[in-house]
Amino acid sequence: MTEILDRRLHAFRADLADEALKGRVGAGTYVRGEPARITVPVAPLRASPDLACGIDTELLLGETVRVFDRAGGFAWLQADQDGYVGYLPETMLGLPQEPTHLVSVPRTFVYPEPELRKPPTAVLSMGSRITIVGEAKTRGTRYLTLPSGEAVIARHCLAIGDTLGNDYLAVAETFLETPYLWGGRSGFGIDCSGIVQLALMMVGKQAPRDSDMQAKIGTAITREELRRGDLVFWKGHVGMMEDDSTLLHANGHTMTVARENLDAAIERIGWLYDRPTGYRRLD
Repeated sequence: MTEILDRRLHAFRADLADEALKGRVGAGTYVRGEPARITVPVAPLRASPDLACGIDTELLLGETVRVFDRAGGFAWLQADQDGYVGYLPETMLGLPQEPTHLVSVPRTFVYPEPELRKPPTAVLSMGSRITIVGEAKTRGTRYLTLPSGEAVIARHCLAIGDTLGNDYLAVAETFLETPYLWGGRSGFGIDCSGIVQLALMMVGKQAPRDSDMQAKIGTAITREELRRGDLVFWKGHVGMMEDDSTLLHANGHTMTVARENLDAAIERIGWLYDRPTGYRRLD
């Protein structure tokens, strides 16, 4: 009997599946998947090979994936970061050098050389992985240089393995006023679970991608126990507590990352999504 698995986290189709799922799902062929990296600043991942299909999540520059199939200009793959499965244009993939640094601010520019007066060549999000081959200084500003000769501001980057401390809320707060984007996971647009996952990643903690998955992490608590860093869940939504009464969340009401009084949020959200489904404290 074929096991029912979450298509978001398991790569399987009638014709093809991840070889790790052999014996768990039926498929015409099983493959291991080939490694690749994201080569564009932000790569939207979709449930089907169709640019008109809604975005499930986004992958960032330098993140690694396993590619199971390439057809019609799309690649079907699984992200190594959180296991999410989907499709994106295969032109967004390649095998660049092993990254050495992470972008550690919500957004930063890439310059054609170590000179901030030059027009930028790209914009990168927090969490992007880049390869640094040198350093330079121009009028007192320190830059890190890429293999292409391009440069980024040194203070906007962390060496891989380093973190932004242990207060993930402080990281999330840097995204205030960032536009809300369904499926977004970058400094250009982000959704409720995307900001939780990205902020935790930057303090060295792993979290699943979607709110229903995140609702299983940490320890259940009561509303009366809420404090900074705790998570509040609704059906299809998650927010983070800045203190015992203030919620920080990417939301479709303000269409931004915003602060909101928790009681007011519960009242406002309740007509559509009912009351909160749970409260969690991260371990």
